[in-house]
Parts: sequence; structure tokens; C-alpha cells
Amino acid sequence: MKTRRTILVLLTLLFVVRAGAAEDAKPNILFIAIDDLRPELGCYGDTVVKSPHIDKLAAESMVFDRAYCSVAVCGASRASLMTGILPTKNRYIDFLAKVDEDTPNAVTMPQVFKDAGYFTKANGKVFHTATDTAERSWSRPARRVGDADSEESESAAPAARKKGGKGAKLFFDDADVPDNAYGDGIVAEQTIADLRELKESGKPFFLACGFIRPHLPFIAPKKYWDLYDEATLPIADNRFKPEDAPDALHGSGEFKTYSLGKFRPASEAFHRKMRHGYFASTSYSDKLTGDVLNELERLGLAENTIVILWGDHGWHLGEHNFWGKHNTMHNALRIPLIVKVPGKMQGKSGSLIQSVDIFPTLCSLAGLEVPKSVQGHSFVELLSAPDKKINEAVYARFKEADAVVTDQFTYSRYSNGEEMMYDLQKDPKENRNIVGNPEYASTLKFMREELHRRIKLAESAAF
Repeated sequence: MKTRRTILVLLTLLFVVRAGAAEDAKPNILFIAIDDLRPELGCYGDTVVKSPHIDKLAAESMVFDRAYCSVAVCGASRASLMTGILPTKNRYIDFLAKVDEDTPNAVTMPQVFKDAGYFTKANGKVFHTATDTAERSWSRPARRVGDADSEESESAAPAARKKGGKGAKLFFDDADVPDNAYGDGIVAEQTIADLRELKESGKPFFLACGFIRPHLPFIAPKKYWDLYDEATLPIADNRFKPEDAPDALHGSGEFKTYSLGKFRPASEAFHRKMRHGYFASTSYSDKLTGDVLNELERLGLAENTIVILWGDHGWHLGEHNFWGKHNTMHNALRIPLIVKVPGKMQGKSGSLIQSVDIFPTLCSLAGLEVPKSVQGHSFVELLSAPDKKINEAVYARFKEADAVVTDQFTYSRYSNGEEMMYDLQKDPKENRNIVGNPEYASTLKFMREELHRRIKLAESAAF
């Protein structure tokens, strides 16, 4: 009887200890960044793109329908995200932007977790360059992988050269190779290997995984191109510049740095090929995302891991005959943002969110103090009350243009004084600039004042 009582006491103590340990367990963070991914996914209502793995994640998450980047270019957008600091005309300007150069004293998101005892690591494109803030942000050196790091990518190169001419870099490639023929496939494999190692260590982690596709050039294994019938792909029906648009408004010239082969930029054939390449590349990154998430689940880590899937900015897919990002139109600023938090509700939120809000949100979820330099607002409340409002407006910019977005309007002002404003309810494709419309005079006044206020807020950052 005494022995049985002793065993019962020990079992009770063991249960209490385990329960306490589970309660005190720090949540892991898996951050997935996908370059140039606009919210053209099944979970955002698209019926063309094949994105089953991201859609599955979305069904278990809160999907943010009105999330926006801070800068419509890779390096600057990532620097702003990772510091929670808004851009200005003097910092976070272009794709070469570095935290170490623009805001060297700023505390980074992974740095906060590292200082709190987390193991932190980045695979692929997270910051624009692997060396940016590397020592203070990561427990182990960040690994940026390019397609040249894969031996099998060599087999794809001759096909690309043949299509574009000798030495040319064609804007797409559809070689019949396995997923790990390109850098993104290697990034997924390394992230999976890290998850297995972290499972064994039992240490809380902040693991970042950055995929390059669907960034140009559109390089994806043939099986992802085969998911689509190029001849039937729909193309933009507003292949013209917006009515009364500022002269300063233009699209990205990035695609012109690649060989276009036989294609003419204004042709329907080119529009379909570009969309085909973008969709195939999106499906490729979707599959790799699924590989990582499936391993997280298989290892039993999902129940204590917060998953964030984020696109660094939007992308024009032929609308207004624009390709890429590099302006302050809605298609360039709006991003996909999917947040899965164990124990929180799933659904969709239409509340305005900006990239700088992610930093304080993750700190709040992990019980960590938010650095004073962070200018974003935690949206933890939206994970249980998705209809609440966190931001009345969000601010973004690119080069010579500053912009503000509200629930109904987008407004941009260029350094030369030109302006554009669009009513997203009446004109969701932004085909008509209404700055000169007297019916919107009071709205224009408000948007001008709101933009001025947001610029001053961005300039007030202390770091």
C-alpha cells in the first residue's frame, strides 16, 4: 500500500512538472518569406493559381486581406520589416538597403528572440544580403542560396542560353529537373534539416526561410509549368495607363534586364508567357512551403510553433502594362500575410496591416518586450477579433513617391508635386485618378493631411 501511494505521489508530481513545463514553453517561430509574391493565391480568392499548400496553411490561420509593405522593393521592404521602422526619403530606399548602413543601432526582430534565449537562423533570402546584421541577429551564420549552388542547375543553364541566344539571360526557364535543381529547393531542404536538428535540441527557435521565386527570372521545374495551359490563361483587361495619371508614374524596368527572346512586351503572347512564368514559380514555392510545413507537423513541432507567411511586396502582372513592383499603386503595395498561432482562431481579417506591425506582434505572442524603436502596432487582438481596427491608415513609399492607404482610398504624392488618388470601392483596379474630381475634394484634403502626418511619424523614429 505504501509503495502504491509513493508511486501515485510521484506520478502526480511528474504530471504537474510536465504541465508546468508545457505552460511555460516558449513558442517557436517559423517565418516564411516569399519574394515578389502578391496575394494571387487560392486562399485570397484566385481561381487560376495552384497553391494548395499555402491554402492549407491559410485554412488553419488568420489571413490578412489588407496587408501592405512599407517599400515596394526587396531590400528596403525587408529592412523595414526586420526592424519595425518605417522608411523615409533618407533610409530604406532601394533593393540594396541594409539595416547595418541605414539604421545601424536598430534592434532587429531575430535579435530580440536571440537575446531571449532562442536559437535563430535564416536560410535563403530573408534580409536582402546574408551579412546584414548577421552577427547580432543569428545564432548561426545566415545562408543565402543561389541557383548556382545546385549542381543540377547546370543542366538547366544550356536550355536557357539556347532559348535566349548565346550568353543571354532569358526571363524564364522550364527545365525538366527536380525541385532541388534550383536554390529554393536547397533552401527548403536546409530548413527541413534545421527543423530536425531543433527537434532534437528542444531549444526554442526563430527559423526564417526565404524563397526567391516568383521573382524574375521565372525559373521553376517543368512540372510546375505543366500545371497551366498558357493559351487559356487570362490576362489583365486594363493594359493602359490610368486616366489622368501623373507623368511620374511608371512601372518597373526590371524585366527589361532579361532577354525577351521572340516576345514583344505589348503582345498578348508576352502577357500570357509572363503570367505563366509567375504562376509556375508561385506553385514551385508553394510546394516547397508545403514540404517545410509537413516536416514541422511530422516532427510534432507544429503545436507550439507560430507560422508566418509573408510576401515582401506586391507585383504588377500586366495591369496598366506594368510588370513588377517599383511604384505605389495598390498592386505593388498589397501583400499576402498569413499568421498561424496555435490556439487562436482561423479566418480572414480585412483590417489594415503594415509590415512593421509583424515585429511587435511576434514579441507580444512570445511575451517579449518590444524595442522602443519599433513603429508598428501589435495586431494580436485581430487573432481573436478579426474585425477590429488597428490602423486607420498605412504608409508606404518608393523612391520619389510617398503613399497612404485607407479602407477606401489610396493616395500618392511625388516629390515634383504630382498626385494620384483612387477610390478602391468604385475603382478597385485603379484605372482613374480622381485627384482633379471636385466630388472628392474633402477626401483629398484628408488624405494629404494624413500623408503629412505619416511622413512625420516615420521621420520621428528613434534608434
